[in-house]
Amino acid sequence: MHQPMTAYHAVALQTRCVAINRAPSRDEARAIMARSIERIREQVMAAVTWVSREDCRLVVLPEYFLTGFPMGDAIPDWAEKAAIAPEGPEYEALGAIAQAAKVYLAGNAFETDAHFPGLYFQCCFVIDPSGRVVLRYRRLNSMFSPTPHDVWDRYLDIYGLDGVFPVARTEIGNLAAVASEEILYPEVARCMAMRGAEVLLHPTSQSNEVAKAVKEVCTIARAVENMAYVVSANSGGIEGNPFPVAATDGGSKIVDPHGVVIAKTGFGESMAWAEIDLHAQRRFRRRPGMENLLARQRFEAYAASYSAHHFYPPNTMATAVPPRAHFRDTQAETIRKLVAAGLIGTE
Repeated sequence: MHQPMTAYHAVALQTRCVAINRAPSRDEARAIMARSIERIREQVMAAVTWVSREDCRLVVLPEYFLTGFPMGDAIPDWAEKAAIAPEGPEYEALGAIAQAAKVYLAGNAFETDAHFPGLYFQCCFVIDPSGRVVLRYRRLNSMFSPTPHDVWDRYLDIYGLDGVFPVARTEIGNLAAVASEEILYPEVARCMAMRGAEVLLHPTSQSNEVAKAVKEVCTIARAVENMAYVVSANSGGIEGNPFPVAATDGGSKIVDPHGVVIAKTGFGESMAWAEIDLHAQRRFRRRPGMENLLARQRFEAYAASYSAHHFYPPNTMATAVPPRAHFRDTQAETIRKLVAAGLIGTE
């Protein structure tokens, strides 16, 4: 680890995504990914120079920046076409960008795992300036992709709970990641904060309504309740699938531990950048007072309620790779259980 930095600049790089949905083969999909990485390399280098080559240390890329999202593909087919290997050439190329720019490079990609053939996970990663992956968080809550919870027992056996909620301790602070829509789930960010996270990295691909959007509200809430910085990078549009290009475009932001949005983009390819002041954040976390929400947490009061309620089942992919209808079917069954338990009322 290099000399710790308590103040540096971070960039949420709002780059466009070129989807691979229409690629006729795996080889063509990989060629699209390679071109995207080369374009992103140029943008990262330019962003670092623009912000400040001396102290720009963190660049966060959007969700789906390499591939777009699956649209009805069978799980093994999307794994073969879109998911990259943990030691594959795409990570090697992204690592070379981190090395050249001398930054921590974060993003989100579909990823295979040799322990779970036929499946893929949506992975938030952080690559350090040496080109090494220092954090790998697999999304836990997804409507249409496999998650560690779907193979829960074996996943825990292999990676442990700290591997489910990883925090990378680096010279630019303790980094953790929250994937896209998971910003709506306070438990994910809270489990990271409980393990020391100071900066939450949020690769996302979301609509950017003119009115106050739900995800924007929750991004600010996650910063406030965890007294953490949130660096949220949205896509600058997605091309190459049937959706309108600007359906997920704009509003990348950086939020400070007080919930103040200190940088925000408009629409199109752009970047939000701001200073991360760890010294001020740590002083804030050490100060007694009503605003110190971390120090006021009473975790034991909530633990029993969580452990006593079981609705969305774990291990649903432990023995076989299911058809894509599995996701809606499982959710429908979970809703039925919630109704039966009286947590959701009937009409």
